[in-house]
Amino acid sequence: MTDQSGSPARALRSGGRAARRAARSSALPEHLRPIRPGMDGGTLKPLTQDGMERIHRAALDALEQIGLADAPPSGVEYLTKAGCIQGDDGRIRFPRALVEDMLTKANRSITLCSRDGKHDLELSGNRVHYGTAGAAVHMVDVEGRNYRDSTVQDLHDAARICNQLDNIHFVQRPMVCRDIADNLEMDLNSIYATTSGTTKHIGVSFTEPGFVAPAVEMLHMIAGGEDKWRERPFVSNSNCFVVPPMKFATESCEVMEECIKHGMPVLLLSAGMAGATAPSTIAGAITQAVAECLAGLVYVNAVKPGAPAIVGTWPFGLDLRTGAMTMGSGEQALLTAGCAQMHKFYGLPGGAAAGASDSKLPDMQAGWEQMCSNVMAGLSGLNMVYEAAGMHASLLGFCHESLILGDDLIGQALRCVRGIEVTDETLALDQIAEVCLGGTGHYLGTEQTLGRMQADYVYPTLGDRTSPKEWAEMDKPDLLQKAKTRKEKILSERSAARFDPELDLAIRGKFNIHLGA
Repeated sequence: MTDQSGSPARALRSGGRAARRAARSSALPEHLRPIRPGMDGGTLKPLTQDGMERIHRAALDALEQIGLADAPPSGVEYLTKAGCIQGDDGRIRFPRALVEDMLTKANRSITLCSRDGKHDLELSGNRVHYGTAGAAVHMVDVEGRNYRDSTVQDLHDAARICNQLDNIHFVQRPMVCRDIADNLEMDLNSIYATTSGTTKHIGVSFTEPGFVAPAVEMLHMIAGGEDKWRERPFVSNSNCFVVPPMKFATESCEVMEECIKHGMPVLLLSAGMAGATAPSTIAGAITQAVAECLAGLVYVNAVKPGAPAIVGTWPFGLDLRTGAMTMGSGEQALLTAGCAQMHKFYGLPGGAAAGASDSKLPDMQAGWEQMCSNVMAGLSGLNMVYEAAGMHASLLGFCHESLILGDDLIGQALRCVRGIEVTDETLALDQIAEVCLGGTGHYLGTEQTLGRMQADYVYPTLGDRTSPKEWAEMDKPDLLQKAKTRKEKILSERSAARFDPELDLAIRGKFNIHLGA
């Protein structure tokens, strides 16, 4: 009979379980971790080889026959010198041979540096990395079930939280500092808030080209000099260089030119909306995004051959009944996975959007939407999975608690990316024989099971796998409350990425920093 009392035997079992849980929660050596940044995906291929080749040919046709409008004068000069043709209509057209030639000059392997050197990201092949993005304008208050304007403190706190989450590999600005009215100060404070919050790689945007130079001056101070910055640029520029369909974003292109000159990696971001600013079909939306990003790649390499650029084919889905974005849809997951395949077709580092939700709160809808696209993005081998955690309301809201829960979710997605290893050891025929032929009849406690329980399995930090009885005995813990508790613990401690007091004083003497010292 099962003993339901508080007997020594039951206490012993509970103590053993607690010890095992404590062991699992301790940090594993890197070589034993079941998941890690940069694991190889690429097993999911929603596009056939013929499909990719047809998208490629259609993109080249679009560039050669339709071209892009609204290039800035500097861009016209760079592109026409490289071999593009400006028509009487002002549009820049790209001969096929030029595009193919520039593809051979493009940087095919990029390292996005971290400030501490411990979280560098190698972008090549099918190596997968998850992180934030989105530039939301609101914060989600899970307790009050409300939305409010996001602030520079919220951005700093998000960076601090990301710094503590193993499965968040980079931090692209997830929200806008709406409490800072001046655009230059907002851009500079976004850099300060993120770099003082995390040592992982950071992505930021610039409102105007003239804002790049002072921002880079701050980055030189943080890096310890221009030479050290250029050797290891730990901030990249997320650049919406096009306004779909097939138009350059004039001012953003000028920003891009400035960033390239200052040695900053660039994300070439094409964010068309299927059915509105991109064709409504998945294949058509991917084709336009590919064409626009190939134009951007020609542009970058005309400015500086081999400059580090990430192909940001980033098409979004729409609910064609209402015009609402559908970040959590199956169509969005397919758009992202198809774009990842096209990056591999060209052999170029690439990124796209996945992991965001249309739900207003971190609820069941958010869970299924975030997991669907995150898993498909990882399995497709997407190098940079942007907006992978914390994003709600179709990119309008960001949630710190959801960011923390997303770390668990991405852990499971990464385990799917890792896949199934088939070796003599994992086939386990010797174990089957030992257990079945005179053994215990089960695999619990065997040397092989204990030896691989941490190397093969991913255990959630906050996810609940207790029985209903255990759950009740623990006062029925709530998942969101656990995330809130962890958030408060992280934010109660000083930022591990904070600047040396002397450097911080120098930065504050040079720039108007809105965060308290």
